[in-house]
Amino acid sequence: MGTFTPSAKALDRQWHIIDAKGQVLGRIASVAARLLQGKHKPTWAPFLDTGDHVVIVNAATVKLTGNKEEQKIYRRHSGYEGGLKEVRAKIVRAEKPNRIVEEAVYGMLPKTKLGRAMFGKLKVYAGAEHPHAAQKPQAVVKVKKTGEVA
Repeated sequence: MGTFTPSAKALDRQWHIIDAKGQVLGRIASVAARLLQGKHKPTWAPFLDTGDHVVIVNAATVKLTGNKEEQKIYRRHSGYEGGLKEVRAKIVRAEKPNRIVEEAVYGMLPKTKLGRAMFGKLKVYAGAEHPHAAQKPQAVVKVKKTGEVA
């Protein structure tokens, strides 16, 4: 008897919505990464993108614990000599609040072509409005402290 491998036609992609209002950043990111990878499904395979689409709303109100608002630094490099840019989380939240959640989730995905494909199924919005109502996303009720979905 061989190992079951799901085909592209057999994949059933769901849409999930996570409300980040007042939730801790790392807990939301771990739940989103798990859903994007498809690890919650019995058909999960490490070499296939079996994950679902995830919509995160209210990203501007996500909670950072401790002194991370003042001390956490987001870095990016232009590719040129001396092109390192460093910005604190407080400034990133004011200018582009989606980036905080996006980078947290991206850091929990595989660093491969497959991981980039998974990241493409993540949609993050600063406010409560999103244009994905037609997909009928299922609400992830609450994120528990253990990182599991309630």
